Amino acid sequence: MTNVLSCIRCLALGLAITIPVVAHADLPGKHPAYLHALSDLRAAYWLIDHRPGDAAVSAHEDVALQQIGAAVGQIKKAAIDDGKDIHDHPAIDAGKDKSDRLHRAVELLKKIQSDVNREEDDPTVHGLKQMALEHVDKALHETEGAIWDLDHHK
Repeated sequence: MTNVLSCIRCLALGLAITIPVVAHADLPGKHPAYLHALSDLRAAYWLIDHRPGDAAVSAHEDVALQQIGAAVGQIKKAAIDDGKDIHDHPAIDAGKDKSDRLHRAVELLKKIQSDVNREEDDPTVHGLKQMALEHVDKALHETEGAIWDLDHHK
């Protein structure tokens, strides 16, 4: 009988130690919005890059794509420092209208600003976060410039 009780105690102790560790492994890190921002940046990049083009707006689009690429780099560094898996690539829902893709990219870039601009506890990624936000702001400005050019060159 004492062997059975000892086994039950050992099993209970093992579960008491294992369950919190396993549960913690599935919890998002300190800043799960980085992963959302990466997905949205990839989607915004695709939307801008695959818009059938007018030469009048391609300069704005080129700068926006460069800025999105730079923001992806900064956010990847911050996400890696925060222990995130950065290899999630969700499907992209593209609009049919030429300017619709740019408008959708603007929506995503604004959402990215919100995701990245959340409170950050890790002081080592503050600089990466600020640089990423600057790139996103510039990409947003250029994408809005492309929309303006497209609307005014008809």
